[in-house]
Amino acid sequence: MLFCVEDDDNIRELMVYTLKSTGFDSIGFPSSQAFWSRLDDELPELIILDIMLPDEDGITILEKLRKNPRTQAIPVIMATAKGTEYDKVKGLDLGADDYLVKPFGMMEMISRIKAVLRRSQGAETSLLQIGDLSVNTQTYAVYVKNSKIQLTLKEFDLLHLLIKHPQRVFTRQELLDKVWGADYFGETRTVDVHIGTLRTKLGDCGKYIKTLRGVGYHLEVPQ
Repeated sequence: MLFCVEDDDNIRELMVYTLKSTGFDSIGFPSSQAFWSRLDDELPELIILDIMLPDEDGITILEKLRKNPRTQAIPVIMATAKGTEYDKVKGLDLGADDYLVKPFGMMEMISRIKAVLRRSQGAETSLLQIGDLSVNTQTYAVYVKNSKIQLTLKEFDLLHLLIKHPQRVFTRQELLDKVWGADYFGETRTVDVHIGTLRTKLGDCGKYIKTLRGVGYHLEVPQ
């Protein structure tokens, strides 16, 4: 899913139409308010962000995106007006992945989107998310919605393994071997205890961790 934040109705509709006709699911937003509201429910693969918006400018939005661990890894292409060199430089300094200078052609937009997606998908992402739960593997930060959760190292390693392989069922012995190491001589009960504390700390997201009776655990993708 791609998000297009553009206040000009004609331009936004043309962008969304072009994206959909070339195989990209996309949604357009006329303002930052509508954009932020949808972002609470879904993280896009990429954002096309106009700098000149009626309520909150694109530079401010980009800065907020890059400061939030939940959204900092999302690729962003800035749309700038011709001649606004300062905005272009400021956007790149804040972490924009590319920019488009208005007026731009739709095929140029598609080409730049594909290039940015290739670059971002070529590198292993540091942000893993399912539903309201997100895990940053570089900073070891875990968030439920926008609230940071404190985990022990073993709890984090367990969660990282589960969220990296959603729906896959791990036996207790597999989890013990992968998280504690094959030379660990403790009992699989250790896994049960850590899963229990992990569920408690994750609050509402604790229900994502499911038990397959007699086998082990898996992380279920919420509907």
